[in-house]
Amino acid sequence: MAQMYFAEDPTAAHDIHHLDVTLLGETFTFATDAGVFSKKMIDYGSRVLLSAVDFAPKTRLLDVGCGYGAIGLTLAKVQGVQPTLVDINQRAVALAKENAQTNGVTADIFASNLYEKVTGRYQAIVSNPPIRAGKQVVHAIIEQAPDFLEAGGTLTLVIQKKQGAPSAKAKMAEVFGDVSILKKDKGYYILQSEKL
Repeated sequence: MAQMYFAEDPTAAHDIHHLDVTLLGETFTFATDAGVFSKKMIDYGSRVLLSAVDFAPKTRLLDVGCGYGAIGLTLAKVQGVQPTLVDINQRAVALAKENAQTNGVTADIFASNLYEKVTGRYQAIVSNPPIRAGKQVVHAIIEQAPDFLEAGGTLTLVIQKKQGAPSAKAKMAEVFGDVSILKKDKGYYILQSEKL
């Protein structure tokens, strides 16, 4: 198998695709490539997450593990959030920047290993976490989120039940003191916690 997408500099040979998709009623074109997550289609988990959240315009939103930008850029274009997108994968970051331009979205996009290069606080954090990178990475996204959220800010994750939704839910309850299931769809759980 080719190197995982949770790598700083994927070595897989380039294989550029362009996806024309409709998300939340808007049409998007996304460039994708080998070495990034879900290169041939917008994955079902991301679609479920998008359908489950409704952010106010100008919400300062951080998309952790943004890949080529499908979640953060869609929420920016449709709901009017002010997005910051980060990913460890340099190839994904370059694609997300290209996709922001292609789809007419202004976003702050940069390479960061989870929150390593992130500064400031946000009103919302969203993530379709890199499950294959291991439970410790998913739990780090949860454990460190309060440091980057304003009071009343939310962390929203999408995780399949069979890929660790129960343990992520327990970790969110432990860290935040609360967790709710916004939606369940075909084994995908949309989990959300609020920083009190």
